[in-house]
Amino acid sequence: MIRMILFFGMILFWTKSNGQQNPSIQENKIFKNTILSVQAYNSNNEESIPVIQLNNGEEIIIEFDELGRANSNYQYSIEHCTSDWKISPISKLDYSGGFTSDRISDYKLSFNTLTKYTHYKFNFPNTRIIPKIAGNYIVKVFESGKEKNPVFTQRIYITNNIATVNIDITPSEQVNKRNTHQKVNVNLSHNFPISNPNTDLKVVIMQNFNALTAKSFTQPTYIRNNSLIYNDMIMNDFPGGSEFRKFDIRSLRFKGINVQDIFRDSTNRVILVVDDANSRFRYTSQFDENGNFFIQNQDGRNPKIDADYVNVYFRLKTVKPEPNVRIYVIGRFNNYALTNQNELKYDLQSQSYFGNILLKQGLYDYKYLWVKDAQLADENPIEGNFYETENTYQVFFYYTKPGSRWEELISYSNVNTTKR
Repeated sequence: MIRMILFFGMILFWTKSNGQQNPSIQENKIFKNTILSVQAYNSNNEESIPVIQLNNGEEIIIEFDELGRANSNYQYSIEHCTSDWKISPISKLDYSGGFTSDRISDYKLSFNTLTKYTHYKFNFPNTRIIPKIAGNYIVKVFESGKEKNPVFTQRIYITNNIATVNIDITPSEQVNKRNTHQKVNVNLSHNFPISNPNTDLKVVIMQNFNALTAKSFTQPTYIRNNSLIYNDMIMNDFPGGSEFRKFDIRSLRFKGINVQDIFRDSTNRVILVVDDANSRFRYTSQFDENGNFFIQNQDGRNPKIDADYVNVYFRLKTVKPEPNVRIYVIGRFNNYALTNQNELKYDLQSQSYFGNILLKQGLYDYKYLWVKDAQLADENPIEGNFYETENTYQVFFYYTKPGSRWEELISYSNVNTTKR
């Protein structure tokens, strides 16, 4: 029987807190409340996830804002991590050339905005920070001299692509889940010897680049010549979810998608159209960005510094569930995090959940997440699950060479369910 390690799932157990769930796990997390709009992507495509190939000229770009007219002296460093995002037990000399940290010198003040902020940007690898091996890396941004107290951390991936991944996505083979789940079959092709794939390899699959959905497999279903197949009938299933909801605040002069009202005085406020949970229990085809968000400003020229910040007000119309249930707004814009900032409160008079989040002008995907007893998280009670839902799946293969003390990322693939 296939042995599988499941670090998170669409339905999972966990302990809710505002800090890291496990201090040893390195997460995408903001520790300073004036830091907003963190973005990390491959320099070839601003809509991509932060994955690059080792030593081929690709770069990761990381951008963020700090509220106020700050001119903080920020630096960044990188650390190599295991496939489950713990710091690798190796020296910096093993994985990084150049300096141990680098100063962020590219910053600009916001222009013509009600909310004043400073925009920071940096890219690497560069002549000062040079990753030497493939794998998971955590980027730590910190004030000068305070590396142990980062203002935020960001996961990135560097692959050496010495193997090839093929992915096939089908409806679930389980009869009772055929209408609600998607099955992700994975085939790894390699041209080098792998003496013990059950211990030397690990595959991680996630949906829509949401770490909460990640599944990790350590044993293939079948082992063939230069090929490893992972297609277990039960373990490879993922809840299909539904298409993401979205809103458009690229303009504060005209109402975009899902915007009910716009108010501009000393601050910017946007009231979204009231969402209804009950309308989501039949699949509806809707174009989305699979949880992503994009900073854009149709009223200006350079959204990095002239897009304004907006208090966005959410409201979800639904009967109040049990007292031990909480509702959160999630998406890549907040790293799908279950924090106080993303939790909605219930108003008995209007029979709806409500809350607001400070966001930069742009286009945003989001969903509502139902959490029971601060442990069981599930999209289904509000959003529903449908096998027809268009999703993207990310597959990462990690390999530990015999005698090695670290895991290398040897292959990565990103596939959409519409390209089966």
